[in-house]
Amino acid sequence: MRVSSRPILLVEDDQVDILTIRRALKEIAVVNPVVVTENGEDALAYLRDPASARPCIILLDLNMPIMNGLEFLQQAKHDEQLRSIPVIVLTTSDEQLDKVNSFKLGVAGYMAKPVDYRRFVDMMRSIDLYWSASEIP
Repeated sequence: MRVSSRPILLVEDDQVDILTIRRALKEIAVVNPVVVTENGEDALAYLRDPASARPCIILLDLNMPIMNGLEFLQQAKHDEQLRSIPVIVLTTSDEQLDKVNSFKLGVAGYMAKPVDYRRFVDMMRSIDLYWSASEIP
């Protein structure tokens, strides 16, 4: 991801998933700092805080307390200051409606979290390769 080492914002409430994502990113040598918020409300607060570094990408879970991922997307993608930040949904949800709604709300990608760790690392590597090659504003 490496866009001048801007942070990756991880919006995830599951501690095991947070550790797995951090481990996978480290394994594929992603050096960007990872900022974790545990729900959409906290993510919006982080993104709207002028003291926070603007992330190069947001990795978003859908199933969270307080404000879920779709609710977060509804607000973030209608905010002129936030809408251009790319969002990849990383979720256990295989619901077709979640996929449709995520893309309607402007996500850059939607990926189901694999249970197998090696497949998870491969998925993270794919995200990294794509975003490292992309021209992000």
